[in-house]
Amino acid sequence: MKKFKHILAACLTGVVMSSCSDSFLKLAPVSNPNAETFFKTKADFDLASNAAYATLYTIYNPEGPISYMGELMGDNVTILNISGNMADKWQFRDYTLAPANTMVYQFWQDFYRSLYNINIVISKVETSELEAASKDKIKGEMMFLRALYYFNMVQIWGDLPLVTAPITAAESYGVLRSPASEVYAQIVKDLQFAADKLPLASAAGVGKASKGAAQSLLGKVYLTMGDKTKAANTLKEVVNSGQYQLLPNYTSLWDPKNKNTKESIFEIQFLGGSSTAPFSDYYLGFFPNSNALGFYGSGMNQVVDDIWNEYETGDSRRVASIDTGFTDAKGVFTKVKFPKKWQDKTAPIIGQRIAANNNFMVLRYADVLLMLTEATGDAQYLNQVRKRVGLPEYGTAAYPSKYNSIELATEHERRVELAFEFHRWFDLKRTNRALTVLPSKGKAVTQAKLLIPIPNVVRDQNSKITQNAGY
Repeated sequence: MKKFKHILAACLTGVVMSSCSDSFLKLAPVSNPNAETFFKTKADFDLASNAAYATLYTIYNPEGPISYMGELMGDNVTILNISGNMADKWQFRDYTLAPANTMVYQFWQDFYRSLYNINIVISKVETSELEAASKDKIKGEMMFLRALYYFNMVQIWGDLPLVTAPITAAESYGVLRSPASEVYAQIVKDLQFAADKLPLASAAGVGKASKGAAQSLLGKVYLTMGDKTKAANTLKEVVNSGQYQLLPNYTSLWDPKNKNTKESIFEIQFLGGSSTAPFSDYYLGFFPNSNALGFYGSGMNQVVDDIWNEYETGDSRRVASIDTGFTDAKGVFTKVKFPKKWQDKTAPIIGQRIAANNNFMVLRYADVLLMLTEATGDAQYLNQVRKRVGLPEYGTAAYPSKYNSIELATEHERRVELAFEFHRWFDLKRTNRALTVLPSKGKAVTQAKLLIPIPNVVRDQNSKITQNAGY
């Protein structure tokens, strides 16, 4: 039997690492590093921490766990024909997930392998001889990543094996599911440390976690925990830092050349155009399941009419967010709706994949403003987002009457502002609206189905790991 460590961990051997520069784009393999002897210099820690950042490419992949949960289990998108195991993928769409689903197990592995790399860096930096400032920055960055992953996981699975240090195979059998409350406590602890130790965005380095990133995520965590006062206080610190602002033009956010702007708080870095660098797969992933343009689209997150109709008349965000079809090499137009935000039509095609240059924003300032309205009930923050696209402000006569409460107005605004950015399902869960909204859209969701199953393989390897209710 394979050891449980294969679920919770992946050793550093063979992990793709990056150079010791601030960017984690220039990836190069390190042959057979040994965790006991490798971590000595700052360059060693830069390599290892950049490898930990590189796990974002897996977790936030267009066919990764955050995409499947954040969008496919919501009401913005669907999948029809799609590459790979269609039956397992349709289970997410249809709320028919089974513990034997191969992708559920893959996502579990992806998270715990990523956490293992992060935990190694944290454990080694604490006992290293680096200067205190370097220690704090590296540890703060890793704790931000650990908190980000556990925050996603606790929303997906609920109670979790909580692993905060590298463990052996034998030790892993004693790590059972901790209550969600303990997982949240660890997330808060990590983010408080990160917010205290990390520099402002202006000094953090491209692609690296900053004080504002930690505070923004902490504010969202507090909202999810139901503590609106702490959420508001934390998010106001982000606003008052002066580090961020809305870009004047919403469409410019999605220009593949327009990266790491003042609106971006935490952004995953890609470098298009080369087979030797990590180029962006979002354009390919969200393109219909067709090779009409010379690359084979995956068919993920195909846009449904319900979100199309959610946009108000004159809302330019619909045009910026949703494509309505494509024209093939023979000039034939196919009418179909799919996400547009990560298109890079000038990118080269490499082996039936389009080597796009788009980054992916995990956190951006508009999200912070809308969370502030959610936390405070104050429409001034929501209205900043609406003013950017020239729409009537909440509280004025011209505002759509069907969003007749600040809660409904915020839900609507988050849906259209952040469409296809992996927020929708998490938003509906956080606001306790999932069981009201999703069944009305044909989703067979119940309270139990708001968590996904623990994979069968995990429980086969350790029978003391409990299953979620409903599975």
